[in-house]
Amino acid sequence: MIEIHNLKKSFGNLDVLRKVNFSVAPGEVVAVIGPSGSGKSTMLRSLIHLEEVTGGSIRIQGEALVEDGKYATPAKIKSITSRMGMVFQHFNLFPHLTVQDNLELAPKTVKKENAAEIRRRSEELLAKVGLADKANAYPANLSGGQKQRVAIARALMMKPEILLFDEPTSALDPELTGEVLRVIKQLAEENMTMIIVTHEMNFARDVADRVIFMDNGEIAEEGTPEQIFGNPQLERTKSFLSRVEIMG
Repeated sequence: MIEIHNLKKSFGNLDVLRKVNFSVAPGEVVAVIGPSGSGKSTMLRSLIHLEEVTGGSIRIQGEALVEDGKYATPAKIKSITSRMGMVFQHFNLFPHLTVQDNLELAPKTVKKENAAEIRRRSEELLAKVGLADKANAYPANLSGGQKQRVAIARALMMKPEILLFDEPTSALDPELTGEVLRVIKQLAEENMTMIIVTHEMNFARDVADRVIFMDNGEIAEEGTPEQIFGNPQLERTKSFLSRVEIMG
């Protein structure tokens, strides 16, 4: 589904990404962990063209978004990125729209879909994330966990084949984190292809098929959750994991 080859990103003399290489198979859930400033979010945002890379290649389902640092045409970029949905740390809901209108805006304006079909899907997805009773509420009246579940439902409205999550629980109180992680776990069980940048180590261990540890703009180590959390090979992986809390 996703192939990344020698991805580089620099801001002036600062290398944010250094020759990042990995691929994601259909239905695979990849968790990306690592210290702040290691390039995790930049890498994720570059997949959906929210960041322009300095070099390297990104292929989505075999089609090049960028090849050796040269980007596809704007129309091609739009076509490729439309297959992906992204859920951000801070929800990014429109405050002046109801929950249902937040979900329905993009399918109406971007895909020009049938209104009855859009309504059917928005109701179905709100029920899926446990918020059927909040269709007419405004974001200001929701908890952080509810807002993030709306954001996930909104991403799913566009029928993405790949979902990207950038620290989806880092803005939430601990007691609200579980309700969001449950929704993501359900998507994993339904074989949605996902890349999740997260600081929730227990969640990464329980849900991911593979864990990537990034440090200093590069992939330092990757493997199954059992390998990374149970038997990390590198000192910097061990050092990072010793500083974060992993239960049981």
